[in-house]
Amino acid sequence: MTLGVGGSTPEQALARLRDMTAGARPIALDEYQARLDRAQARMRELGIGALFIGAGSNLEYFTGVRWNPSERMVGAILPADGALEYLAPAFEEGTILDFQVVEGPVRLWEEHESPYRLLLERLQALGVVGDRRAAPRVGICSSLPFFMYDGIRQLTMGYEFIDAGVVTSYCRQRKSAAEIALMQRAKEMTLEVHKAAASILREGITTTEVSEFIHQAHRAVGASGSYFCIVLFGPASAFPHGVRHAQTLRQGDMVLIDTGCRLHGYLSDITRSYVFGEPNERQRAFWNMEKDAQLAAFAAARLGARCEEVDEAARASLEADGLGPGYQLPGLPHRTGHGIGLDIHEGPYLVRGDETPLDVGMCVSNEPMICVPGEFGIRLEDHFYMSETGPRWFTEPSHSVDDPFGLNR
Repeated sequence: MTLGVGGSTPEQALARLRDMTAGARPIALDEYQARLDRAQARMRELGIGALFIGAGSNLEYFTGVRWNPSERMVGAILPADGALEYLAPAFEEGTILDFQVVEGPVRLWEEHESPYRLLLERLQALGVVGDRRAAPRVGICSSLPFFMYDGIRQLTMGYEFIDAGVVTSYCRQRKSAAEIALMQRAKEMTLEVHKAAASILREGITTTEVSEFIHQAHRAVGASGSYFCIVLFGPASAFPHGVRHAQTLRQGDMVLIDTGCRLHGYLSDITRSYVFGEPNERQRAFWNMEKDAQLAAFAAARLGARCEEVDEAARASLEADGLGPGYQLPGLPHRTGHGIGLDIHEGPYLVRGDETPLDVGMCVSNEPMICVPGEFGIRLEDHFYMSETGPRWFTEPSHSVDDPFGLNR
């Protein structure tokens, strides 16, 4: 039997878990201010007069305001020089003020009024105006719904609108020590949940039951629950993001569990694959290929290396084992990794065509999954961050197919 798999009831496994959030602190005000300062320096460097930061993770990153996007425009205007200010429906003023970490005036629009016209008025009031030689450049977050962008564009002739990602992504890709510490803790929490989930497996348990347990386990370690959860057994594990129907566990099934939680806004995302029972030779061989590909990707993640080089290294390892080539199956059907932070998937991406040089503070997943249609899939997903000396794992990768959690070392 695979070590660490089975042997406990859900009640026993939950009883062993403890709150792990002691000492974890949310991002402080001085860091938010440093983010704004960095963004404004970047804006001046690129000749951008202002950013409009819409509701969502960019607004949270720069201001601390966690606001879900909706059909009503909410956001912040950040000029290249000076203090930011917020835009919101008038009836939301009290809530916006309550949510603020970075304080600023709230410019209000009533339900029958145009928030786009208000944005134009505020840009002009902030001195973001053009002259006969050039239109002022305004960055708009690419996540802003098209109808909002179109409404802004139609009322603000004479402005040049660009993707704000040249500022927002540039800042967000390079995590601070505080951000890395929060993700480190969140990932440690999720790894303990993985161990607990493996321990409750028994023949006949369903993927639904395991998902429900994982949600409870994340709460037991101090999160609000699972941010997401994918549990797959047997042939269903060959579908990277799952299938519609639940599965029932049988001896010899490959188990794939991909889950994570949120801690003060920052996310974890870890996948473990192992066999319920004794792995056969084919499962063992493919598991070892997956492990080799993950290690090859990690070895390629040098400071200054292009993100696509990491993907190339993982694929070269798999192709040397007779898989692929490219995205062909059996093999790796998707990119090797993605950035992570306030969003579960954010830049940079370990994929062909992403020429971003790996830099200090970047945090990415390493998950060169092998899919064998009709049989199983194996994904070992851990994340690493770029330190001043190179890549460092957030969590220790799976140890072996027989001892995935390294219990017998």
